[in-house]
Amino acid sequence: MKIVIIDYGAGNIQSIKFALKRLGYNAILTDSETEIRIADTVIFPGVGEASSAMAKLKASGLDKVIPSLKQPVLGICLGMQLLCNSSEEGNTNGLGVFDVNVIKFSNDLKVPQIGWNQISNLKSSLFKNVTENEFMYLVHSYYAPLCEEAIATSEYGIQYTSALKKDNFYGVQFHPEKSSTAGEQILKNFLEL
Repeated sequence: MKIVIIDYGAGNIQSIKFALKRLGYNAILTDSETEIRIADTVIFPGVGEASSAMAKLKASGLDKVIPSLKQPVLGICLGMQLLCNSSEEGNTNGLGVFDVNVIKFSNDLKVPQIGWNQISNLKSSLFKNVTENEFMYLVHSYYAPLCEEAIATSEYGIQYTSALKKDNFYGVQFHPEKSSTAGEQILKNFLEL
């Protein structure tokens, strides 16, 4: 199986690679359109700020490549947010895969939300063998509101979308690669889709 992690200078790459290795998989880190298109599965990671990350995607042409992919794609954290229509962070237009606009948590909450939080309302084979209200590790100041494409929710002041699915695209706000055995189960489920 060929697993590609998209390299655009905004990732938590090593922890994802280690998590995949623990599951018995190797992944290629690349920004090559050819390598990305022939992969069996694609992981679109992200840590950092939305507008600068999107600028890097545009500079490499990956902003056109990613939404056109046909194999399973998993956006993680900022990767998930960039798959949405837009983000208030840096007033950024996203890739428009998920029909939701990412907004900032209200000022009366401590941001970023850092640490463990529960995921609920699990819908999708992505969560096979994952318990309802399982804890996942999150670090974020912006979130996707509840929407039709939500396949998991979390609560932080309000209920928000913590995972999305549309066609072959999946997105998780949390970091499965840092979320212990339940997170690894989600990565395993994704690779076995």
